[in-house]
Amino acid sequence: MIKAVLLLINSVATWDRIVEARRGIALILLVHLLPLLLLTSAGEYYGLTHWAKQRTEYGQPTVVAPEAALRYEAVKIALAFVVIFLAAQIIKAIGQSFHSRHNYLQAFTVVAYALSPLFVAQLLQGTPLMPVWVAWAIGMPLTASVLYQGVPRVMQPDPPQTIGLYFMSVLTLTGLTMLAQFLSGKFLAAQIQAMPQATTLLPHLK
Repeated sequence: MIKAVLLLINSVATWDRIVEARRGIALILLVHLLPLLLLTSAGEYYGLTHWAKQRTEYGQPTVVAPEAALRYEAVKIALAFVVIFLAAQIIKAIGQSFHSRHNYLQAFTVVAYALSPLFVAQLLQGTPLMPVWVAWAIGMPLTASVLYQGVPRVMQPDPPQTIGLYFMSVLTLTGLTMLAQFLSGKFLAAQIQAMPQATTLLPHLK
């Protein structure tokens, strides 16, 4: 969480420290990604189970059942890891198409940290009546802005290739995260629809 904020406040210095740390994939997963995803999922879980979300088929606010919210968060975390590993592979391949020698660790590092603002923005999905796409629409531009400084510092492409690699990286992350958002949103809607109407309304809204 702190790293995500620092990347927004002082992107250049934070990326430089990330490069200097030279963390491997396992360490990035354990020290950065897993704690970040668990923390943001816990915050969203609390919001979903305590505050009202819009139940579109009935047109009334509802609190998501704990079991349904837990399944939703598990699916979101799984999709996040799929996006990260797949995006890293795609961006590595794109870099090689520019005749640059990038390894998977470099691509994984830039993806894992650049997506941090998007993961933090997911906390907004737990707020009352917040459409699932709003958090993505807020977080993705922040990810793109962070990525602008991350690509040249982590992947170190030749200067003429930097803009092209950055642009293709943004397109890759945008497409994959949009698909993940769509799938998780559909899953949440299905979980809400499966809950008994009589037990999902907030007490003061009955």
